[in-house]
Amino acid sequence: MRYSTDDLRAAVTAGVLPSTQLDALLAFLTARVPEQPAARPKFDVVHLLWYAGALVVISAMGLFSTLAFSQMGGPALTATALVYAGLFTAAGHYLWTVKKLRTPGGLLIAVAVAMTPLAVFGIQDAYGAWTEFGRPKAMRDFYVWIKGSFVFMELATIAAAIVALQFYRFPFIVFIMAVALWFLSMDVVPWITGAGYGNWEMSRKISIWFGLGILVAAVIVNLRQRSGDFAFWLYLFGVLTFWGGITATSNGTNLDKALYCALNVGFLLISVALSRRVFAVFGTIGIAIYLGDLAEKIFKDSMLFPFALSLIGIGIIALGLYVHRHQRDIGTWVDARLPESLKRLRAEPVAGQA
Repeated sequence: MRYSTDDLRAAVTAGVLPSTQLDALLAFLTARVPEQPAARPKFDVVHLLWYAGALVVISAMGLFSTLAFSQMGGPALTATALVYAGLFTAAGHYLWTVKKLRTPGGLLIAVAVAMTPLAVFGIQDAYGAWTEFGRPKAMRDFYVWIKGSFVFMELATIAAAIVALQFYRFPFIVFIMAVALWFLSMDVVPWITGAGYGNWEMSRKISIWFGLGILVAAVIVNLRQRSGDFAFWLYLFGVLTFWGGITATSNGTNLDKALYCALNVGFLLISVALSRRVFAVFGTIGIAIYLGDLAEKIFKDSMLFPFALSLIGIGIIALGLYVHRHQRDIGTWVDARLPESLKRLRAEPVAGQA
């Protein structure tokens, strides 16, 4: 809580503070060097452009690379990736250390880390190190298909992310590492178990258990982190993979679908308890999916179906408005009843958090 000079003078006028102490107190407060508050994460147009630009570069060099790009040959691919990584690392280091622009600097370092799969792809192509699973058709298959030959690329990306975090404590690098870990779980489990690739049901189950593991890791990181919200991206990716794997379940019974709705309601409660909006986002989407499926059954082939879905959407918006209006009261009520052990897991209520 902060106080102004006018507040202190008003306290003297009210007789709360002796007038003889006012000048000494003001002199002490003027001479005191205030502690610099830690930079809080923000979500505005500038930060949106920074993150969007980084994702465009990562996508351009990975997901949208074509067969023609791969035909450069292994050594050329590795050289291209290393040049990109070197340039982005130099620029990121300059912004991070000289200009003290941590967000754009950290994002450029993350882009450099994301060049690792391309560099390893080129090395594997040059030496034919594709294991028994063969050479992929293009680099972009790394982001699309499950294949055991990608394991080395994933391990190298995880290692590069760990090294980068030792020098640049930027949370988004954790997201790059989490994606590589998820790819690794998809590629290595069928390899170890001997099951065939392309088994959708196995991939879905792996995603669910991997998501749970990432959420456990997020809780541990949340308890240990001292500066920066490194748990943010772990919560985001953990919920995405866990919730996505469960949502992808097909032909569930009515009881299964009711339990799915209950899970998403639980997400809303977790969101309030931990001040993590990511749970609220996916919980709300899950409830909407369940209610939409229910409405489709009740109003199948009826003109009322779109109106029923519209009412569901309006109801969700109204709920959001209600929570927004009473957010402080809800937070106070939760704080009064939440155990101390869970309060340690709560995120600071700032803009841009998960």
